[in-house]
Amino acid sequence: MIWNETMKKGKQLYEGKAKVLFATSNPKQVIQYFKDDATAFNGEKKGTISDKGVVNNMVSSKLMNILGAVGIPTHFIQQLSEREQLVHKVEIIPLEVVVRNRVAGSLAKRLGRPEGEKLDRPLLEYYYKSDALGDPLITEDHALLFNWATMDDLDWIAEHTLRINDVLLGYFASLNISLIDYKLEFGRPVKEPDTLVLADEISPDTCRLWDMTTGQKLDKDRFRQDLGGVEEAYHEVARRMGLE
Repeated sequence: MIWNETMKKGKQLYEGKAKVLFATSNPKQVIQYFKDDATAFNGEKKGTISDKGVVNNMVSSKLMNILGAVGIPTHFIQQLSEREQLVHKVEIIPLEVVVRNRVAGSLAKRLGRPEGEKLDRPLLEYYYKSDALGDPLITEDHALLFNWATMDDLDWIAEHTLRINDVLLGYFASLNISLIDYKLEFGRPVKEPDTLVLADEISPDTCRLWDMTTGQKLDKDRFRQDLGGVEEAYHEVARRMGLE
Protein backbone atom coordinates (compact mmCIF):
# COMPACT_ATOMS: atom_id res chain seq x y z
CA MET A 1 0.00 0.00 0.00
CA ILE A 2 1.35 3.40 -0.99
CA TRP A 3 1.19 6.25 1.51
CA ASN A 4 -1.73 8.63 1.01
CA GLU A 5 -3.37 11.53 2.81
CA THR A 6 -5.72 9.23 4.76
CA MET A 7 -2.83 7.46 6.51
CA LYS A 8 -1.39 8.90 9.71
CA LYS A 9 1.93 8.84 11.55
CA GLY A 10 1.53 7.36 15.02
CA LYS A 11 3.50 6.90 18.20
CA GLN A 12 7.22 6.27 18.42
CA LEU A 13 7.96 2.54 18.53
CA TYR A 14 11.75 2.46 18.75
CA GLU A 15 14.78 4.72 18.70
CA GLY A 16 18.20 3.44 17.71
CA LYS A 17 21.56 5.10 17.16
CA ALA A 18 20.73 6.32 13.66
CA LYS A 19 16.98 5.95 13.14
CA VAL A 20 13.57 6.23 14.81
CA LEU A 21 10.56 4.06 13.95
CA PHE A 22 6.99 5.33 14.16
CA ALA A 23 3.71 3.47 13.92
CA THR A 24 1.24 4.26 11.13
CA SER A 25 -2.48 3.70 10.74
CA ASN A 26 -1.53 0.46 8.97
CA PRO A 27 -0.26 -2.01 11.63
CA LYS A 28 1.92 -3.74 9.05
CA GLN A 29 3.81 -0.61 8.02
CA VAL A 30 6.04 1.83 9.90
CA ILE A 31 7.81 5.10 9.19
CA GLN A 32 11.61 5.03 9.39
CA TYR A 33 13.10 8.42 10.31
CA PHE A 34 16.83 9.08 9.72
CA LYS A 35 18.73 11.09 12.36
CA ASP A 36 21.92 13.16 12.12
CA ASP A 37 23.37 11.44 15.21
CA ALA A 38 26.62 9.61 14.54
CA THR A 39 28.22 6.87 16.64
CA ALA A 40 31.28 4.69 16.26
CA PHE A 41 33.02 1.88 18.14
CA ASN A 42 29.73 0.50 19.49
CA GLY A 43 28.61 3.87 20.79
CA GLU A 44 31.86 4.87 22.49
CA LYS A 45 32.31 7.81 20.11
CA LYS A 46 29.31 10.09 19.55
CA GLY A 47 28.68 13.17 17.48
CA THR A 48 26.50 14.76 14.84
CA ILE A 49 26.97 14.87 11.08
CA SER A 50 24.97 17.70 9.51
CA ASP A 51 22.32 16.42 7.04
CA LYS A 52 23.48 12.82 7.49
CA GLY A 53 19.89 11.67 7.90
CA VAL A 54 18.84 13.43 4.72
CA VAL A 55 21.65 11.91 2.66
CA ASN A 56 21.26 8.42 4.13
CA ASN A 57 17.52 8.46 3.48
CA MET A 58 18.03 9.44 -0.16
CA VAL A 59 20.88 6.99 -0.75
CA SER A 60 19.18 4.06 0.97
CA SER A 61 15.88 4.72 -0.80
CA LYS A 62 17.55 4.65 -4.21
CA LEU A 63 19.61 1.54 -3.45
CA MET A 64 16.56 -0.32 -2.10
CA ASN A 65 14.68 0.59 -5.29
CA ILE A 66 17.57 -0.65 -7.43
CA LEU A 67 17.66 -3.96 -5.55
CA GLY A 68 13.89 -4.32 -5.62
CA ALA A 69 13.91 -3.83 -9.40
CA VAL A 70 16.14 -6.91 -9.84
CA GLY A 71 14.00 -9.11 -7.59
CA ILE A 72 15.56 -8.66 -4.15
CA PRO A 73 12.70 -8.52 -1.60
CA THR A 74 13.10 -5.55 0.75
CA HIS A 75 11.16 -3.81 3.50
CA PHE A 76 11.18 -0.54 1.52
CA ILE A 77 7.91 0.88 0.18
CA GLN A 78 8.54 4.54 -0.62
CA GLN A 79 10.39 7.68 0.43
CA LEU A 80 8.00 10.06 2.19
CA SER A 81 10.15 13.12 2.87
CA GLU A 82 13.76 14.19 3.11
CA ARG A 83 14.20 12.19 6.34
CA GLU A 84 11.40 9.61 6.29
CA GLN A 85 10.51 6.49 4.39
CA LEU A 86 7.60 4.08 4.60
CA VAL A 87 8.67 0.47 5.18
CA HIS A 88 7.08 -2.85 5.96
CA LYS A 89 7.18 -3.67 9.66
CA VAL A 90 9.59 -6.55 10.22
CA GLU A 91 10.96 -8.66 13.03
CA ILE A 92 14.70 -8.28 12.59
CA ILE A 93 16.82 -11.44 12.72
CA PRO A 94 19.49 -10.66 15.37
CA LEU A 95 22.37 -11.04 12.92
CA GLU A 96 24.43 -8.43 11.14
CA VAL A 97 25.74 -9.78 7.85
CA VAL A 98 28.99 -8.09 6.83
CA VAL A 99 30.12 -8.46 3.21
CA ARG A 100 33.79 -7.82 2.56
CA ASN A 101 35.24 -7.32 -0.92
CA ARG A 102 38.52 -5.89 0.36
CA VAL A 103 40.30 -5.99 3.72
CA ALA A 104 39.54 -3.03 5.99
CA GLY A 105 38.46 -2.13 9.50
CA SER A 106 38.20 -4.91 12.05
CA LEU A 107 39.27 -7.60 9.55
CA ALA A 108 42.60 -5.83 9.00
CA LYS A 109 43.18 -5.54 12.74
CA ARG A 110 41.99 -9.04 13.58
CA LEU A 111 44.14 -10.85 11.01
CA GLY A 112 46.98 -8.38 10.51
CA ARG A 113 46.21 -7.96 6.82
CA PRO A 114 46.95 -4.74 4.90
CA GLU A 115 43.99 -2.40 4.48
CA GLY A 116 42.74 -2.44 0.91
CA GLU A 117 43.93 -5.97 0.12
CA LYS A 118 41.60 -7.39 -2.53
CA LEU A 119 39.86 -10.67 -1.69
CA ASP A 120 39.53 -13.42 -4.30
CA ARG A 121 35.81 -13.66 -3.53
CA PRO A 122 33.37 -11.90 -1.20
CA LEU A 123 33.78 -12.80 2.46
CA LEU A 124 30.57 -13.10 4.49
CA GLU A 125 30.76 -12.66 8.25
CA TYR A 126 28.00 -12.90 10.85
CA TYR A 127 27.80 -10.79 13.99
CA TYR A 128 25.31 -11.16 16.84
CA LYS A 129 23.26 -7.97 17.14
CA SER A 130 23.88 -6.87 20.73
CA ASP A 131 25.07 -3.39 21.69
CA ALA A 132 25.74 -4.61 25.22
CA LEU A 133 28.15 -7.28 23.93
CA GLY A 134 29.69 -5.14 21.19
CA ASP A 135 28.12 -7.13 18.30
CA PRO A 136 30.48 -10.13 18.56
CA LEU A 137 31.60 -12.13 15.53
CA ILE A 138 29.86 -15.52 15.43
CA THR A 139 29.67 -18.64 13.26
CA GLU A 140 26.65 -20.17 11.58
CA ASP A 141 26.60 -22.78 14.36
CA HIS A 142 26.06 -20.07 16.97
CA ALA A 143 23.07 -18.77 15.02
CA LEU A 144 21.62 -22.27 14.74
CA LEU A 145 22.28 -23.47 18.30
CA PHE A 146 20.86 -20.31 19.90
CA ASN A 147 17.86 -20.27 17.54
CA TRP A 148 18.68 -16.88 16.04
CA ALA A 149 18.17 -18.31 12.55
CA THR A 150 17.45 -21.62 10.82
CA MET A 151 19.63 -23.29 8.23
CA ASP A 152 17.06 -22.32 5.59
CA ASP A 153 17.33 -18.71 6.80
CA LEU A 154 21.12 -18.75 6.55
CA ASP A 155 21.07 -20.33 3.09
CA TRP A 156 18.56 -17.71 1.88
CA ILE A 157 20.55 -14.88 3.43
CA ALA A 158 23.84 -16.06 1.90
CA GLU A 159 22.30 -16.53 -1.57
CA HIS A 160 20.60 -13.14 -1.57
CA THR A 161 23.57 -11.36 -0.02
CA LEU A 162 25.81 -12.51 -2.86
CA ARG A 163 23.21 -11.31 -5.39
CA ILE A 164 23.00 -7.97 -3.60
CA ASN A 165 26.79 -7.72 -3.67
CA ASP A 166 26.94 -8.32 -7.42
CA VAL A 167 24.40 -5.55 -8.03
CA LEU A 168 25.96 -3.03 -5.64
CA LEU A 169 29.54 -3.68 -6.81
CA GLY A 170 28.55 -2.93 -10.38
CA TYR A 171 26.44 0.08 -9.47
CA PHE A 172 29.09 1.77 -7.34
CA ALA A 173 31.81 0.96 -9.89
CA SER A 174 29.75 2.93 -12.43
CA LEU A 175 30.14 5.91 -10.06
CA ASN A 176 33.92 5.37 -9.77
CA ILE A 177 33.44 4.11 -6.21
CA SER A 178 34.86 0.90 -4.75
CA LEU A 179 32.48 -0.94 -2.42
CA ILE A 180 34.97 -2.16 0.18
CA ASP A 181 32.61 -3.72 2.71
CA TYR A 182 29.17 -3.14 4.19
CA LYS A 183 26.57 -4.38 6.66
CA LEU A 184 23.16 -5.87 5.87
CA GLU A 185 20.24 -6.81 8.09
CA PHE A 186 17.29 -9.05 7.30
CA GLY A 187 13.90 -9.55 8.89
CA ARG A 188 10.53 -11.28 8.73
CA PRO A 189 7.66 -9.02 7.57
CA VAL A 190 4.65 -8.91 9.87
CA LYS A 191 2.45 -9.33 6.80
CA GLU A 192 4.32 -12.51 5.72
CA PRO A 193 6.22 -13.94 8.72
CA ASP A 194 7.31 -17.05 6.82
CA THR A 195 9.40 -14.98 4.41
CA LEU A 196 12.57 -12.89 4.67
CA VAL A 197 13.37 -9.43 3.31
CA LEU A 198 16.33 -7.08 3.29
CA ALA A 199 15.75 -4.43 5.98
CA ASP A 200 17.44 -1.51 7.78
CA GLU A 201 19.45 0.74 5.40
CA ILE A 202 22.33 0.82 2.92
CA SER A 203 24.21 4.12 3.13
CA PRO A 204 27.59 5.74 3.83
CA ASP A 205 26.85 4.86 7.47
CA THR A 206 26.79 1.14 6.73
CA CYS A 207 29.24 0.88 3.80
CA ARG A 208 32.91 1.56 3.24
CA LEU A 209 33.10 3.49 -0.02
CA TRP A 210 36.42 4.56 -1.55
CA ASP A 211 37.01 6.67 -4.63
CA MET A 212 38.40 4.27 -7.24
CA THR A 213 40.97 6.75 -8.51
CA THR A 214 42.25 8.45 -5.37
CA GLY A 215 41.31 5.99 -2.62
CA GLN A 216 39.58 8.83 -0.76
CA LYS A 217 37.15 7.53 1.86
CA LEU A 218 33.55 8.60 1.28
CA ASP A 219 31.90 7.05 4.33
CA LYS A 220 31.65 7.04 8.13
CA ASP A 221 35.33 6.17 8.50
CA ARG A 222 35.95 9.90 8.08
CA PHE A 223 34.06 10.34 11.38
CA ARG A 224 35.58 7.28 13.05
CA GLN A 225 39.15 8.29 12.19
CA ASP A 226 38.76 12.08 12.56
CA LEU A 227 39.71 12.62 8.93
CA GLY A 228 37.51 15.70 8.49
CA GLY A 229 35.26 16.43 5.53
CA VAL A 230 32.60 14.02 6.76
CA GLU A 231 29.58 15.96 5.48
CA GLU A 232 31.29 16.60 2.15
CA ALA A 233 32.00 12.89 1.69
CA TYR A 234 28.37 11.90 2.32
CA HIS A 235 27.14 14.57 -0.09
CA GLU A 236 29.68 13.45 -2.71
CA VAL A 237 28.16 9.95 -2.68
CA ALA A 238 24.68 11.44 -3.11
CA ARG A 239 25.92 13.73 -5.89
CA ARG A 240 27.43 10.84 -7.86
CA MET A 241 24.15 8.95 -7.46
CA GLY A 242 22.31 11.85 -9.07
CA LEU A 243 20.47 12.74 -5.86
CA GLU A 244 21.86 16.29 -5.51
